[in-house]
Amino acid sequence: MFSIGVIGAGTWGLALARVLSLNGNNVTVWSAIPSEIDELVETRRNNRLPDMVIPDNIVFTKSIEEVCKKRDIILFAVPSVFVRETAAKIREFIPKNQIIVDVAKGIEKKTHYMLSEVITTEIKKDGKHDNIEVVALSGPTHAEEVALDLPTTIVSACENETVAKFVQDIFMSENLRVYTNNDIKGVELCGALKNIVALAAGISQGLGYGDNAKAALITRGMSEIKRLGLAMGCLESTFEGLAGVGDLIVTATSEHSRNNKAGQLIGQGYSVQEALDKVQMVVEGVNALPAALELSETYQIELPIIFAVNDIINKGCNPAQVVKELMNRDKKSECEKSILDITFENTILKNKRGNEMKRVITYGTFDLLHYGHINLLKRAKALGDYLVVVISSDEFNWNEKQKKCYFSYEQRKALVEAVRYVDLVIPETSWEQKKSDVHEYHIDTFVMGDDWKGKFDFLEEEGVEVVYLPRTPEISTTQIKKDLNK
Repeated sequence: MFSIGVIGAGTWGLALARVLSLNGNNVTVWSAIPSEIDELVETRRNNRLPDMVIPDNIVFTKSIEEVCKKRDIILFAVPSVFVRETAAKIREFIPKNQIIVDVAKGIEKKTHYMLSEVITTEIKKDGKHDNIEVVALSGPTHAEEVALDLPTTIVSACENETVAKFVQDIFMSENLRVYTNNDIKGVELCGALKNIVALAAGISQGLGYGDNAKAALITRGMSEIKRLGLAMGCLESTFEGLAGVGDLIVTATSEHSRNNKAGQLIGQGYSVQEALDKVQMVVEGVNALPAALELSETYQIELPIIFAVNDIINKGCNPAQVVKELMNRDKKSECEKSILDITFENTILKNKRGNEMKRVITYGTFDLLHYGHINLLKRAKALGDYLVVVISSDEFNWNEKQKKCYFSYEQRKALVEAVRYVDLVIPETSWEQKKSDVHEYHIDTFVMGDDWKGKFDFLEEEGVEVVYLPRTPEISTTQIKKDLNK
């Protein structure tokens, strides 16, 4: 049995408080609105969840100190715009190693922080809370269904896997299945931006468009979120999972979705403010727009659907005209790779396929290809039958490694492909893609130079052998550049 404080007495906070109570935990709920607590104490009902019975052992309080002190977990269930000020309020009442679970979805406008980062930075301001852990609990979940014990899945996301699993155990029930994910930034990005796409889906429905348009918005909307997320260093698998496409589907299609409802009203001709007034709940998609636009500019990622929603919400553009402009944009391909690259990779994989084939992968920039590189590739290939070489893209080198190569990615790729030890060359666009690469290419052995020793041991948990090879000591690209400069 654990002691849990719930910050926020809205529908989601109450639905989860009920789950936690039925799981055998001691639960106390706080609200910033005193009258809300009075009504809950008197009626033990929420008018937006009329069929939910609140367990008798859930305690309601107006004291933020009471809801915070000596809790195993503090659950943040407040709107995104109130997360920072709420974190500041609880700081003095929590221990230095407090676990906080955030279920709000959004991105802070000025800082572009995910909400877990907002909570962390605000609470750490006093210099006494360096060990707090924040988990994002997110996924395709509507309070209306969780309150009725309808089957639901959700994701516990935290870089600290032990903490993510601890939260998983506490929330897991026969009606709520919890998965873990260490890509907390990707999970939170999906949770924030899917609300904007849900607004778009609602506007489309309000305009009288059908399922075809809604399906297109969901699919291409996730494509936009994924492009931005990968540029920010998130894992590709997150966007394909419950917190990604799963949450987007339910938010863009459900009758319970406030973002979808607000969008429908706007499509029907109501002003934005009229739509928000009719929904009578926080519409997070509207709050997420400023940060989404600024992130697009920062990472130079095109987000046409999100831009279109902003034109309607914040610029007052006519929804039907915005849709017409979306449909008449320049023609594009859905494939990121050229047909030549796809055919080449598939042919190599087909020719090399076999039950006994051992696959090896290595990573690097491979600028100014020299015999040190060749030695590394030769020794890597000797560890197996098939060698995949992952080369840092130009954008990745500049944005993440802060270095500019002499040769472009395509030139470096062509040079490495010409080495007889190499079977396949693919691009590296983020630090985090190594986990997905070893699974996608069925890798047996991961190889890096010994100057990275110990940095990638975590891949052993994915069932991959990790090998650090000594580099050729007398040669390096950096030394070549220094010598040439002399």
